[in-house]
Amino acid sequence: MARGAGGSRGGVGSFFLGLAMLVGGVYLLLQSITVSNGFSLGYGYYHMGSFPVTGGMILLPALLGVAMIFWNARNYLGWLLFVGSLGALVFGVVASLQFHLRSMSLFDLLIILVMVFGGAGLFLRSLRD
Repeated sequence: MARGAGGSRGGVGSFFLGLAMLVGGVYLLLQSITVSNGFSLGYGYYHMGSFPVTGGMILLPALLGVAMIFWNARNYLGWLLFVGSLGALVFGVVASLQFHLRSMSLFDLLIILVMVFGGAGLFLRSLRD
Protein backbone atom coordinates (compact mmCIF):
# COMPACT_ATOMS: atom_id res chain seq x y z
CA MET A 1 0.00 0.00 0.00
CA ALA A 2 1.35 3.41 -0.96
CA ARG A 3 2.22 5.77 1.82
CA GLY A 4 1.66 9.50 1.73
CA ALA A 5 3.31 12.38 3.51
CA GLY A 6 5.32 11.46 6.59
CA GLY A 7 4.83 7.75 5.92
CA SER A 8 1.11 8.04 6.70
CA ARG A 9 -1.99 7.65 4.53
CA GLY A 10 -2.86 11.33 5.08
CA GLY A 11 -2.38 12.44 1.52
CA VAL A 12 0.31 14.21 -0.40
CA GLY A 13 -2.14 16.79 -1.78
CA SER A 14 -3.17 17.94 1.73
CA PHE A 15 0.48 18.04 2.72
CA PHE A 16 1.55 20.37 -0.08
CA LEU A 17 -1.62 22.50 0.00
CA GLY A 18 -1.30 22.93 3.77
CA LEU A 19 2.40 23.69 3.50
CA ALA A 20 1.79 26.28 0.76
CA MET A 21 -1.00 27.94 2.77
CA LEU A 22 1.12 27.96 5.93
CA VAL A 23 4.20 29.41 4.23
CA GLY A 24 2.12 31.98 2.30
CA GLY A 25 0.22 33.05 5.40
CA VAL A 26 3.37 33.40 7.51
CA TYR A 27 5.00 35.37 4.70
CA LEU A 28 2.04 37.77 4.47
CA LEU A 29 1.96 38.14 8.27
CA LEU A 30 5.67 38.94 8.44
CA GLN A 31 5.29 41.42 5.56
CA SER A 32 2.61 43.21 7.62
CA ILE A 33 4.89 43.82 10.60
CA THR A 34 7.05 46.93 10.77
CA VAL A 35 10.09 47.07 13.00
CA SER A 36 11.46 50.23 14.56
CA ASN A 37 13.94 50.87 17.30
CA GLY A 38 14.83 53.49 19.80
CA PHE A 39 18.57 52.84 19.66
CA SER A 40 20.63 55.82 20.65
CA LEU A 41 24.04 56.08 22.24
CA GLY A 42 22.58 58.53 24.77
CA TYR A 43 19.67 56.29 25.82
CA GLY A 44 20.01 54.21 28.98
CA TYR A 45 19.62 50.48 28.29
CA TYR A 46 20.63 49.21 31.68
CA HIS A 47 20.53 50.67 35.17
CA MET A 48 23.00 50.22 38.00
CA GLY A 49 20.79 51.32 40.85
CA SER A 50 19.33 54.60 39.65
CA PHE A 51 22.27 55.32 37.32
CA PRO A 52 21.50 54.67 33.61
CA VAL A 53 24.15 52.89 31.54
CA THR A 54 24.06 54.23 27.97
CA GLY A 55 25.25 52.66 24.72
CA GLY A 56 28.19 55.05 24.64
CA MET A 57 29.27 53.89 28.08
CA ILE A 58 29.19 50.32 26.81
CA LEU A 59 31.50 51.25 23.91
CA LEU A 60 34.22 52.59 26.20
CA PRO A 61 35.12 49.20 27.77
CA ALA A 62 34.91 47.64 24.28
CA LEU A 63 37.47 50.12 22.97
CA LEU A 64 39.66 49.58 26.01
CA GLY A 65 39.42 45.84 25.38
CA VAL A 66 40.44 46.31 21.74
CA ALA A 67 43.47 48.34 22.83
CA MET A 68 44.43 45.62 25.33
CA ILE A 69 44.02 42.93 22.67
CA PHE A 70 46.25 44.82 20.22
CA TRP A 71 48.85 45.26 22.97
CA ASN A 72 48.76 41.55 23.88
CA ALA A 73 46.42 39.17 22.03
CA ARG A 74 46.57 36.65 24.91
CA ASN A 75 45.19 39.14 27.43
CA TYR A 76 42.03 37.49 28.77
CA LEU A 77 40.78 40.69 30.41
CA GLY A 78 40.91 42.52 27.05
CA TRP A 79 38.93 39.75 25.36
CA LEU A 80 36.45 39.68 28.24
CA LEU A 81 35.92 43.46 28.03
CA PHE A 82 35.54 43.42 24.26
CA VAL A 83 33.24 40.40 23.95
CA GLY A 84 31.19 41.36 27.03
CA SER A 85 30.71 44.94 25.84
CA LEU A 86 29.86 43.83 22.32
CA GLY A 87 27.33 41.34 23.70
CA ALA A 88 25.77 44.00 25.95
CA LEU A 89 25.55 46.41 23.00
CA VAL A 90 23.88 43.83 20.73
CA PHE A 91 21.50 42.85 23.54
CA GLY A 92 20.62 46.52 24.10
CA VAL A 93 19.88 47.06 20.41
CA VAL A 94 17.74 43.93 20.15
CA ALA A 95 15.93 44.76 23.39
CA SER A 96 15.04 48.22 22.07
CA LEU A 97 13.26 46.89 18.95
CA GLN A 98 9.55 47.57 18.68
CA PHE A 99 7.18 45.58 16.47
CA HIS A 100 3.97 47.08 15.07
CA LEU A 101 1.31 45.50 12.91
CA ARG A 102 0.78 47.60 9.80
CA SER A 103 -2.66 49.08 9.29
CA MET A 104 -4.86 46.69 7.30
CA SER A 105 -8.51 45.82 6.93
CA LEU A 106 -10.13 43.11 9.02
CA PHE A 107 -10.65 41.10 5.84
CA ASP A 108 -6.90 41.13 5.09
CA LEU A 109 -6.08 40.05 8.64
CA LEU A 110 -8.67 37.25 8.55
CA ILE A 111 -7.34 35.96 5.22
CA ILE A 112 -3.80 35.88 6.65
CA LEU A 113 -4.89 34.10 9.84
CA VAL A 114 -7.05 31.56 7.96
CA MET A 115 -4.09 30.82 5.68
CA VAL A 116 -1.73 30.31 8.64
CA PHE A 117 -4.00 28.22 10.86
CA GLY A 118 -5.89 26.45 8.05
CA GLY A 119 -2.60 25.58 6.38
CA ALA A 120 -1.18 24.30 9.67
CA GLY A 121 -4.30 22.17 10.18
CA LEU A 122 -4.12 20.66 6.69
CA PHE A 123 -0.39 20.10 7.01
CA LEU A 124 -0.69 18.35 10.36
CA ARG A 125 -3.75 16.33 9.26
CA SER A 126 -1.80 14.95 6.31
CA LEU A 127 0.86 13.56 8.68
CA ARG A 128 -1.44 11.45 10.85
CA ASP A 129 -2.63 7.93 10.12
